[in-house]
Amino acid sequence: MLNDRIESNWIAAFADVFQLCRMQKSETIVILCETQSRALNVHLAELALGQLGLPYFMVRVPTPQAAPGPVVRSSGATLALNGQDHAVKTLAGADVVIDLTVEGLMHAPQTAAILQGGARIMNISNEHPEALARLVPTADLKAAAKDAVARCRSATAMTVRSDAGTDLQVSMQGAATVGIWGWTDRPGTLAHWPGGIIVSFPRAGSVNGRLAYRPGDMNLTFKRYFDSAVDLTLKDDYVVDIDGKGSDAALMRDYFASFDEPEAYATSHVGWGFNPGARYEALTMYDKRDTNCTELRAVAGNFLYSTGANEFAGRFTRGHFDLPMMGCDIALDGHLVVAGGKLA
Repeated sequence: MLNDRIESNWIAAFADVFQLCRMQKSETIVILCETQSRALNVHLAELALGQLGLPYFMVRVPTPQAAPGPVVRSSGATLALNGQDHAVKTLAGADVVIDLTVEGLMHAPQTAAILQGGARIMNISNEHPEALARLVPTADLKAAAKDAVARCRSATAMTVRSDAGTDLQVSMQGAATVGIWGWTDRPGTLAHWPGGIIVSFPRAGSVNGRLAYRPGDMNLTFKRYFDSAVDLTLKDDYVVDIDGKGSDAALMRDYFASFDEPEAYATSHVGWGFNPGARYEALTMYDKRDTNCTELRAVAGNFLYSTGANEFAGRFTRGHFDLPMMGCDIALDGHLVVAGGKLA
């Protein structure tokens, strides 16, 4: 475990990201956190804002009691604002919300109201600051994200194939695509740090085929690499079969079933990572409490398949898997964007 001691380069990393967000003294800046937020990151945000001479205040809410049933991790949908109408109103009236909640505002039900108020949300993923400091975003990431967004929005189909047997077809017609480069400087937008990810949320009935996970691929919900083969069969967005003889398949079958709702098996989003600074081996280097695995989602050339909530397809669930796969060919309308797990 790394020592939770303030380091000057960590403060500098936070300050760099805040400057990329073009935060101004004339703006209303709010740090949003909860009682279980990583205190070190909250403190670093305060110090960085102070170093930049930016006024701010804090909204701190209680972390809700864990609900009965499956343990939920890294869902991207904090429950800390449920029933906190006054807090949501305050956040919607801000110019900048620095989101330091444990799960994040990416898919939270209150996020739309906050963004509609004109706030821009800068989510800082629940990572140890050493990892955040290694992954301060750059202008190159923004250019790569905009290029990937343009390609996805103009495509009608995505195909994903691998030597292991993956053969997935995704209709991109009507899909909502978002590129994350690690900061936001426009009202009504949300970004997260670390960045370097493109994700598309397909419309209902758009995803079919087979995903063949092999040792070395990643199950980020469980914060572990696969050590046995798991084959997922998808029909009209839904995982209809989980084939495998090892513990990976057994755990996935049990976790899917524990939510006791069909939407837990549905596709949330598809995409790929393009951050050259994100390290594939990072999951072996940090204790589970020190990582939220956002870095692994951004590893350049991975195919990121995720199950769970997809508001663009009208599906909502607490169940969520982020399952990056290495060594794939990803093509948009037949044109490779990733070849053999490498950016094309």
